[in-house]
Amino acid sequence: MDAQRTGLVSVNATAGATTSAGGVSRPEPSRAPGELLRVLAAVSACHLINDMVQSLLPSMFPILKRGFHLDFSQIGLIALTFQTTASLLQPLIGHFTDRRPLPFSLPLGMTTTLMGLVMLAYAPTFSLLLVAAALFGIGSAVFHPESSRVARMASGGRDGFAQSFFQVGGNTGSAFGPLLAAMLVLPRGQVGVLWFTMAALAGIPLLVWVGQWYRRELARRAERAVVERAQHGLPRARVAGSLAVLMLLVFSKYFYIASLTNYYTFYLIRRFGVSVESAQLHLFLLFGAIAGGTVIGGPVGDRIGRKYVIWVSILGVLPFTLAMPYVNLFWTGVLSVFIGVILASAFAAILVYAQELVPTRIGMISGLFFGFAFGMGGIGAAVLGRMADATGIIFVYKVCAWLPALGLLTWLLPNLEPGGLGAGANVEEPERV
Repeated sequence: MDAQRTGLVSVNATAGATTSAGGVSRPEPSRAPGELLRVLAAVSACHLINDMVQSLLPSMFPILKRGFHLDFSQIGLIALTFQTTASLLQPLIGHFTDRRPLPFSLPLGMTTTLMGLVMLAYAPTFSLLLVAAALFGIGSAVFHPESSRVARMASGGRDGFAQSFFQVGGNTGSAFGPLLAAMLVLPRGQVGVLWFTMAALAGIPLLVWVGQWYRRELARRAERAVVERAQHGLPRARVAGSLAVLMLLVFSKYFYIASLTNYYTFYLIRRFGVSVESAQLHLFLLFGAIAGGTVIGGPVGDRIGRKYVIWVSILGVLPFTLAMPYVNLFWTGVLSVFIGVILASAFAAILVYAQELVPTRIGMISGLFFGFAFGMGGIGAAVLGRMADATGIIFVYKVCAWLPALGLLTWLLPNLEPGGLGAGANVEEPERV
Protein backbone atom coordinates (compact mmCIF):
# COMPACT_ATOMS: atom_id res chain seq x y z
CA MET A 1 0.00 0.00 0.00
CA ASP A 2 1.30 3.46 -0.92
CA ALA A 3 2.69 5.08 2.21
CA GLN A 4 1.15 8.38 1.16
CA ARG A 5 -2.40 7.11 1.30
CA THR A 6 -4.84 6.10 3.96
CA GLY A 7 -8.53 5.46 3.62
CA LEU A 8 -11.26 2.91 3.13
CA VAL A 9 -11.98 -0.15 1.09
CA SER A 10 -13.05 -3.57 2.32
CA VAL A 11 -12.98 -6.10 -0.48
CA ASN A 12 -12.42 -9.77 -1.21
CA ALA A 13 -10.96 -11.22 -4.33
CA THR A 14 -13.85 -13.63 -4.68
CA ALA A 15 -16.68 -11.61 -3.11
CA GLY A 16 -18.79 -8.89 -4.69
CA ALA A 17 -18.48 -5.32 -3.46
CA THR A 18 -20.74 -2.33 -3.08
CA THR A 19 -19.95 1.37 -3.07
CA SER A 20 -20.90 3.46 -0.05
CA ALA A 21 -21.82 7.13 0.06
CA GLY A 22 -18.17 7.83 0.76
CA GLY A 23 -17.20 6.65 -2.71
CA VAL A 24 -15.46 3.57 -1.38
CA SER A 25 -15.84 -0.12 -1.97
CA ARG A 26 -17.36 -2.20 0.81
CA PRO A 27 -17.90 -5.97 0.96
CA GLU A 28 -21.46 -7.07 0.44
CA PRO A 29 -22.96 -8.07 3.78
CA SER A 30 -22.99 -11.82 4.20
CA ARG A 31 -25.21 -11.73 7.27
CA ALA A 32 -28.99 -11.60 7.26
CA PRO A 33 -30.31 -8.05 7.77
CA GLY A 34 -32.31 -9.25 10.77
CA GLU A 35 -29.18 -10.45 12.53
CA LEU A 36 -27.35 -7.21 11.83
CA LEU A 37 -30.28 -5.19 13.15
CA ARG A 38 -30.33 -7.27 16.34
CA VAL A 39 -26.64 -6.55 16.88
CA LEU A 40 -27.20 -2.83 16.29
CA ALA A 41 -30.17 -2.85 18.68
CA ALA A 42 -28.06 -4.59 21.32
CA VAL A 43 -25.14 -2.13 21.17
CA SER A 44 -27.57 0.82 21.08
CA ALA A 45 -29.38 -0.51 24.17
CA CYS A 46 -26.06 -0.93 25.96
CA HIS A 47 -25.07 2.57 24.88
CA LEU A 48 -28.25 3.74 26.57
CA ILE A 49 -27.26 1.91 29.76
CA ASN A 50 -23.67 3.18 29.64
CA ASP A 51 -24.55 6.85 29.13
CA MET A 52 -27.46 6.69 31.58
CA VAL A 53 -25.04 5.54 34.26
CA GLN A 54 -22.46 8.16 33.24
CA SER A 55 -25.07 10.93 33.59
CA LEU A 56 -25.83 9.68 37.10
CA LEU A 57 -22.57 11.04 38.52
CA PRO A 58 -23.26 14.77 38.04
CA SER A 59 -26.82 14.16 39.22
CA MET A 60 -25.31 12.89 42.48
CA PHE A 61 -23.24 16.01 43.16
CA PRO A 62 -25.78 17.66 45.52
CA ILE A 63 -26.02 14.48 47.61
CA LEU A 64 -22.25 13.99 47.68
CA LYS A 65 -21.61 17.65 48.52
CA ARG A 66 -23.97 17.49 51.48
CA GLY A 67 -22.98 14.01 52.70
CA PHE A 68 -19.19 14.49 52.48
CA HIS A 69 -19.14 18.26 53.20
CA LEU A 70 -17.38 18.90 49.89
CA ASP A 71 -16.54 22.30 48.45
CA PHE A 72 -16.95 23.18 44.79
CA SER A 73 -13.27 22.50 44.09
CA GLN A 74 -13.69 18.92 45.27
CA ILE A 75 -16.84 18.54 43.17
CA GLY A 76 -14.84 19.83 40.22
CA LEU A 77 -12.09 17.29 40.94
CA ILE A 78 -14.60 14.43 40.81
CA ALA A 79 -15.89 15.70 37.47
CA LEU A 80 -12.34 16.19 36.18
CA THR A 81 -11.36 12.64 37.18
CA PHE A 82 -14.31 11.19 35.29
CA GLN A 83 -13.86 13.39 32.23
CA THR A 84 -10.10 12.86 32.04
CA THR A 85 -10.27 9.08 32.17
CA ALA A 86 -13.22 8.95 29.77
CA SER A 87 -11.76 11.40 27.24
CA LEU A 88 -8.05 10.61 27.21
CA LEU A 89 -8.25 6.82 27.41
CA GLN A 90 -10.70 6.37 24.52
CA PRO A 91 -8.29 7.00 21.62
CA LEU A 92 -5.57 4.99 23.36
CA ILE A 93 -7.85 2.01 23.85
CA GLY A 94 -9.15 2.37 20.31
CA HIS A 95 -5.59 2.42 18.95
CA PHE A 96 -4.75 -0.77 20.87
CA THR A 97 -7.86 -2.64 19.73
CA ASP A 98 -7.24 -1.58 16.11
CA ARG A 99 -4.13 -3.73 16.25
CA ARG A 100 -5.55 -6.41 18.52
CA PRO A 101 -9.36 -6.58 18.59
CA LEU A 102 -10.81 -7.66 21.93
CA PRO A 103 -14.42 -8.83 21.38
CA PHE A 104 -15.04 -9.39 25.07
CA SER A 105 -13.70 -6.03 26.18
CA LEU A 106 -17.29 -4.75 25.89
CA PRO A 107 -18.72 -6.74 28.84
CA LEU A 108 -15.47 -6.00 30.69
CA GLY A 109 -16.10 -2.28 30.25
CA MET A 110 -19.66 -2.61 31.56
CA THR A 111 -18.35 -4.66 34.50
CA THR A 112 -15.93 -1.82 35.30
CA THR A 113 -18.84 0.61 35.27
CA LEU A 114 -20.77 -1.74 37.59
CA MET A 115 -17.83 -1.72 40.00
CA GLY A 116 -17.90 2.09 39.92
CA LEU A 117 -21.60 2.08 40.75
CA VAL A 118 -21.14 -0.18 43.77
CA MET A 119 -18.19 1.86 44.99
CA LEU A 120 -20.15 5.10 44.56
CA ALA A 121 -23.01 3.65 46.61
CA TYR A 122 -20.80 2.67 49.55
CA ALA A 123 -17.73 4.94 49.31
CA PRO A 124 -16.93 6.22 52.84
CA THR A 125 -14.25 8.74 51.81
CA PHE A 126 -13.60 11.38 49.18
CA SER A 127 -10.64 9.38 47.84
CA LEU A 128 -12.89 6.42 47.06
CA LEU A 129 -15.35 8.76 45.35
CA LEU A 130 -12.50 9.68 43.00
CA VAL A 131 -11.81 5.99 42.38
CA ALA A 132 -15.49 5.43 41.58
CA ALA A 133 -15.42 8.36 39.13
CA ALA A 134 -12.29 6.92 37.50
CA LEU A 135 -14.00 3.52 37.12
CA PHE A 136 -16.94 5.23 35.41
CA GLY A 137 -14.53 6.92 33.02
CA ILE A 138 -12.61 3.72 32.29
CA GLY A 139 -15.82 1.82 31.62
CA SER A 140 -16.93 4.50 29.16
CA ALA A 141 -13.50 4.61 27.52
CA VAL A 142 -13.55 0.84 26.92
CA PHE A 143 -17.14 0.80 25.69
CA HIS A 144 -17.26 3.55 23.07
CA PRO A 145 -14.45 2.67 20.60
CA GLU A 146 -15.27 -1.05 20.38
CA SER A 147 -19.05 -0.62 20.31
CA SER A 148 -18.71 1.97 17.55
CA ARG A 149 -16.60 -0.54 15.61
CA VAL A 150 -19.27 -3.21 16.12
CA ALA A 151 -21.94 -0.79 14.86
CA ARG A 152 -19.90 -0.23 11.71
CA MET A 153 -19.36 -3.96 11.21
CA ALA A 154 -23.11 -4.56 11.58
CA SER A 155 -24.08 -1.67 9.31
CA GLY A 156 -24.63 -3.76 6.19
CA GLY A 157 -23.03 -0.89 4.23
CA ARG A 158 -25.28 1.80 5.80
CA ASP A 159 -22.62 3.26 8.07
CA GLY A 160 -24.43 6.51 8.77
CA PHE A 161 -27.64 4.74 9.76
CA ALA A 162 -25.70 2.38 12.03
CA GLN A 163 -23.88 5.20 13.81
CA SER A 164 -27.10 7.19 14.26
CA PHE A 165 -28.87 4.12 15.64
CA PHE A 166 -25.97 3.52 18.00
CA GLN A 167 -25.71 7.14 19.15
CA VAL A 168 -29.40 7.70 19.77
CA GLY A 169 -29.17 5.07 22.49
CA GLY A 170 -26.53 7.16 24.24
CA ASN A 171 -28.56 10.35 23.86
CA THR A 172 -31.61 8.64 25.31
CA GLY A 173 -29.63 7.34 28.25
CA SER A 174 -28.16 10.78 28.96
CA ALA A 175 -31.65 12.29 28.93
CA PHE A 176 -33.23 9.70 31.21
CA GLY A 177 -30.32 9.40 33.65
CA PRO A 178 -31.01 12.59 35.63
CA LEU A 179 -34.75 11.91 35.61
CA LEU A 180 -34.27 8.42 37.04
CA ALA A 181 -31.73 9.77 39.52
CA ALA A 182 -34.35 12.22 40.82
CA MET A 183 -36.86 9.37 41.20
CA LEU A 184 -34.63 6.61 42.57
CA VAL A 185 -31.54 8.18 44.12
CA LEU A 186 -32.45 11.54 45.62
CA PRO A 187 -35.12 10.10 47.98
CA ARG A 188 -32.73 7.38 49.22
CA GLY A 189 -29.40 9.12 49.26
CA GLN A 190 -26.06 7.70 48.22
CA VAL A 191 -27.08 4.04 48.51
CA GLY A 192 -29.90 4.65 46.04
CA VAL A 193 -27.27 4.34 43.29
CA LEU A 194 -27.65 0.56 43.64
CA TRP A 195 -30.88 0.74 41.63
CA PHE A 196 -28.75 1.44 38.57
CA THR A 197 -26.73 -1.73 39.07
CA MET A 198 -29.70 -3.68 37.69
CA ALA A 199 -29.30 -1.92 34.36
CA ALA A 200 -25.57 -2.65 34.28
CA LEU A 201 -26.18 -6.30 35.22
CA ALA A 202 -28.68 -6.57 32.36
CA GLY A 203 -26.17 -5.05 29.95
CA ILE A 204 -23.31 -7.44 30.71
CA PRO A 205 -24.88 -10.66 29.25
CA LEU A 206 -26.14 -8.63 26.29
CA LEU A 207 -22.59 -7.47 25.61
CA VAL A 208 -21.31 -11.04 26.01
CA TRP A 209 -23.69 -12.01 23.17
CA VAL A 210 -22.45 -9.05 21.10
CA GLY A 211 -18.86 -10.11 21.83
CA GLN A 212 -19.61 -13.62 20.55
CA TRP A 213 -21.01 -12.16 17.32
CA TYR A 214 -18.00 -9.84 17.06
CA ARG A 215 -15.59 -12.77 17.41
CA ARG A 216 -17.42 -14.78 14.75
CA GLU A 217 -17.44 -11.78 12.41
CA LEU A 218 -13.70 -11.28 12.86
CA ALA A 219 -13.14 -14.95 12.05
CA ARG A 220 -15.40 -14.71 8.99
CA ARG A 221 -13.52 -11.70 7.68
CA ALA A 222 -10.18 -13.39 8.24
CA GLU A 223 -11.39 -16.50 6.39
CA ARG A 224 -12.65 -14.41 3.46
CA ALA A 225 -9.43 -12.37 3.45
CA VAL A 226 -11.21 -9.05 3.83
CA VAL A 227 -8.69 -6.23 3.69
CA GLU A 228 -9.19 -2.50 4.10
CA ARG A 229 -7.31 -0.39 1.58
CA ALA A 230 -7.21 3.24 0.48
CA GLN A 231 -9.62 4.35 -2.22
CA HIS A 232 -9.79 8.12 -1.89
CA GLY A 233 -6.17 8.58 -3.00
CA LEU A 234 -5.56 11.49 -0.61
CA PRO A 235 -2.05 12.12 0.76
CA ARG A 236 -1.51 11.75 4.48
CA ALA A 237 -1.15 15.50 4.96
CA ARG A 238 -4.59 16.09 3.40
CA VAL A 239 -6.12 13.39 5.59
CA ALA A 240 -4.53 14.90 8.72
CA GLY A 241 -5.76 18.37 7.75
CA SER A 242 -9.27 17.03 7.15
CA LEU A 243 -9.28 15.38 10.58
CA ALA A 244 -8.21 18.69 12.14
CA VAL A 245 -11.12 20.46 10.39
CA LEU A 246 -13.53 17.81 11.66
CA MET A 247 -12.24 18.29 15.21
CA LEU A 248 -12.88 22.04 14.96
CA LEU A 249 -16.41 21.34 13.76
CA VAL A 250 -16.93 19.01 16.74
CA PHE A 251 -15.62 21.79 18.98
CA SER A 252 -18.16 24.28 17.61
CA LYS A 253 -21.02 21.79 17.89
CA TYR A 254 -20.34 20.61 21.43
CA PHE A 255 -19.51 24.03 22.86
CA TYR A 256 -22.86 25.30 21.64
CA ILE A 257 -24.64 22.12 22.78
CA ALA A 258 -23.03 22.63 26.21
CA SER A 259 -24.63 26.08 26.41
CA LEU A 260 -28.03 24.50 25.80
CA THR A 261 -27.88 21.35 27.90
CA ASN A 262 -26.32 23.06 30.92
CA TYR A 263 -27.68 26.62 30.95
CA TYR A 264 -30.82 26.73 28.79
CA THR A 265 -33.19 26.59 31.79
CA PHE A 266 -31.27 29.43 33.52
CA TYR A 267 -31.45 31.46 30.31
CA LEU A 268 -35.22 31.02 30.04
CA ILE A 269 -35.79 31.89 33.70
CA ARG A 270 -33.53 34.95 33.56
CA ARG A 271 -34.75 36.36 30.24
CA PHE A 272 -38.44 35.49 30.31
CA GLY A 273 -39.14 34.93 34.02
CA VAL A 274 -40.69 31.50 33.42
CA SER A 275 -41.17 28.94 36.20
CA VAL A 276 -38.72 26.11 36.76
CA GLU A 277 -41.37 23.66 35.52
CA SER A 278 -41.81 25.59 32.27
CA ALA A 279 -38.06 25.79 31.76
CA GLN A 280 -37.74 22.03 32.32
CA LEU A 281 -40.46 21.42 29.72
CA HIS A 282 -38.52 23.49 27.18
CA LEU A 283 -35.39 21.51 28.07
CA PHE A 284 -37.26 18.23 27.53
CA LEU A 285 -38.33 19.43 24.07
CA LEU A 286 -34.72 20.34 23.32
CA PHE A 287 -33.49 16.87 24.31
CA GLY A 288 -36.18 15.32 22.13
CA ALA A 289 -35.02 17.47 19.21
CA ILE A 290 -31.41 16.40 19.77
CA ALA A 291 -32.45 12.73 19.77
CA GLY A 292 -34.44 13.26 16.58
CA GLY A 293 -31.51 14.97 14.86
CA THR A 294 -29.20 12.13 15.84
CA VAL A 295 -31.52 9.64 14.15
CA ILE A 296 -31.83 11.74 11.00
CA GLY A 297 -28.22 12.66 10.31
CA GLY A 298 -26.73 9.26 9.61
CA PRO A 299 -29.28 7.87 7.11
CA VAL A 300 -29.40 11.20 5.23
CA GLY A 301 -25.62 11.08 4.96
CA ASP A 302 -25.85 7.57 3.52
CA ARG A 303 -28.12 8.90 0.76
CA ILE A 304 -26.64 12.27 -0.15
CA GLY A 305 -23.11 12.15 1.26
CA ARG A 306 -21.57 13.06 4.61
CA LYS A 307 -20.11 16.42 3.55
CA TYR A 308 -23.52 17.81 2.58
CA VAL A 309 -24.93 16.84 5.98
CA ILE A 310 -21.97 18.48 7.72
CA TRP A 311 -22.52 21.70 5.72
CA VAL A 312 -26.19 21.88 6.68
CA SER A 313 -25.77 20.68 10.26
CA ILE A 314 -23.07 23.14 11.32
CA LEU A 315 -23.26 26.21 9.09
CA GLY A 316 -26.97 25.78 8.32
CA VAL A 317 -27.91 26.27 11.97
CA LEU A 318 -26.22 29.69 12.13
CA PRO A 319 -29.30 31.81 11.24
CA PHE A 320 -31.27 30.13 14.01
CA THR A 321 -28.58 30.59 16.68
CA LEU A 322 -28.08 34.24 15.73
CA ALA A 323 -31.81 34.94 15.96
CA MET A 324 -32.56 33.10 19.21
CA PRO A 325 -31.19 35.68 21.69
CA TYR A 326 -33.49 38.35 20.23
CA VAL A 327 -36.89 36.63 19.86
CA ASN A 328 -39.76 36.08 22.31
CA LEU A 329 -40.40 32.98 24.39
CA PHE A 330 -42.53 31.19 21.78
CA TRP A 331 -39.98 31.60 19.02
CA THR A 332 -37.15 30.75 21.41
CA GLY A 333 -38.79 27.36 21.94
CA VAL A 334 -39.35 26.88 18.21
CA LEU A 335 -35.80 27.90 17.28
CA SER A 336 -34.30 25.68 19.99
CA VAL A 337 -36.07 22.67 18.47
CA PHE A 338 -34.73 23.52 15.00
CA ILE A 339 -31.26 24.05 16.45
CA GLY A 340 -31.36 20.73 18.33
CA VAL A 341 -32.48 18.73 15.29
CA ILE A 342 -30.08 20.32 12.81
CA LEU A 343 -27.01 20.48 15.03
CA ALA A 344 -27.41 16.96 16.41
CA SER A 345 -27.47 15.51 12.90
CA ALA A 346 -23.80 16.42 12.46
CA PHE A 347 -21.98 13.94 14.69
CA ALA A 348 -22.86 10.70 12.91
CA ALA A 349 -21.87 12.26 9.58
CA ILE A 350 -18.62 13.64 11.03
CA LEU A 351 -17.69 10.33 12.65
CA VAL A 352 -18.40 8.21 9.57
CA TYR A 353 -16.58 10.72 7.35
CA ALA A 354 -13.54 10.45 9.65
CA GLN A 355 -13.75 6.65 9.61
CA GLU A 356 -13.82 6.72 5.81
CA LEU A 357 -10.68 8.84 5.84
CA VAL A 358 -8.84 6.39 8.10
CA PRO A 359 -10.60 3.00 7.96
CA THR A 360 -7.66 1.00 9.25
CA ARG A 361 -7.92 2.88 12.57
CA ILE A 362 -11.65 2.65 13.26
CA GLY A 363 -11.18 2.19 17.01
CA MET A 364 -8.71 5.05 17.37
CA ILE A 365 -10.84 7.42 15.26
CA SER A 366 -14.01 6.49 17.17
CA GLY A 367 -12.27 6.90 20.52
CA LEU A 368 -10.69 10.18 19.45
CA PHE A 369 -13.95 11.75 18.34
CA PHE A 370 -16.11 10.38 21.17
CA GLY A 371 -13.47 11.40 23.70
CA PHE A 372 -12.98 14.84 22.16
CA ALA A 373 -16.73 15.44 21.99
CA PHE A 374 -17.12 14.42 25.63
CA GLY A 375 -14.17 16.58 26.66
CA MET A 376 -15.45 19.62 24.75
CA GLY A 377 -18.84 19.24 26.43
CA GLY A 378 -17.22 19.26 29.86
CA ILE A 379 -14.79 22.09 29.12
CA GLY A 380 -17.56 24.07 27.44
CA ALA A 381 -19.76 23.80 30.51
CA ALA A 382 -16.94 25.08 32.74
CA VAL A 383 -15.87 27.93 30.43
CA LEU A 384 -19.42 29.09 29.74
CA GLY A 385 -20.26 28.92 33.44
CA ARG A 386 -17.41 31.31 34.23
CA MET A 387 -18.46 33.55 31.35
CA ALA A 388 -22.03 33.60 32.67
CA ASP A 389 -20.81 34.59 36.14
CA ALA A 390 -18.76 37.41 34.65
CA THR A 391 -21.07 38.76 31.93
CA GLY A 392 -24.53 37.27 32.42
CA ILE A 393 -26.24 34.28 30.86
CA ILE A 394 -27.91 36.28 28.06
CA PHE A 395 -24.54 37.54 26.82
CA VAL A 396 -23.29 33.92 26.72
CA TYR A 397 -25.96 33.02 24.19
CA LYS A 398 -25.16 36.05 22.06
CA VAL A 399 -21.50 34.98 21.91
CA CYS A 400 -22.17 31.26 21.39
CA ALA A 401 -24.54 32.09 18.55
CA TRP A 402 -21.49 32.67 16.32
CA LEU A 403 -19.89 29.25 16.96
CA PRO A 404 -21.66 27.54 14.02
CA ALA A 405 -19.86 30.01 11.70
CA LEU A 406 -16.94 27.59 12.00
CA GLY A 407 -19.01 25.45 9.65
CA LEU A 408 -17.39 27.48 6.84
CA LEU A 409 -14.36 25.24 7.40
CA THR A 410 -16.35 22.42 5.79
CA TRP A 411 -15.26 23.95 2.47
CA LEU A 412 -11.75 22.61 3.21
CA LEU A 413 -12.95 18.99 3.36
CA PRO A 414 -12.42 16.85 0.25
CA ASN A 415 -15.44 15.33 -1.46
CA LEU A 416 -15.48 11.60 -0.78
CA GLU A 417 -18.74 11.01 -2.64
CA PRO A 418 -18.61 9.10 -5.95
CA GLY A 419 -17.25 11.31 -8.67
CA GLY A 420 -16.01 13.93 -6.20
CA LEU A 421 -12.47 15.01 -5.48
CA GLY A 422 -10.47 12.05 -4.33
CA ALA A 423 -13.16 9.51 -5.15
CA GLY A 424 -11.96 6.54 -7.07
CA ALA A 425 -8.43 7.81 -7.45
CA ASN A 426 -5.57 5.34 -7.44
CA VAL A 427 -7.79 2.37 -6.65
CA GLU A 428 -5.81 -0.58 -5.43
CA GLU A 429 -6.51 -4.16 -6.31
CA PRO A 430 -7.92 -6.46 -3.63
CA GLU A 431 -5.31 -8.23 -1.62
CA ARG A 432 -5.15 -11.39 0.42
CA VAL A 433 -4.07 -11.32 4.00
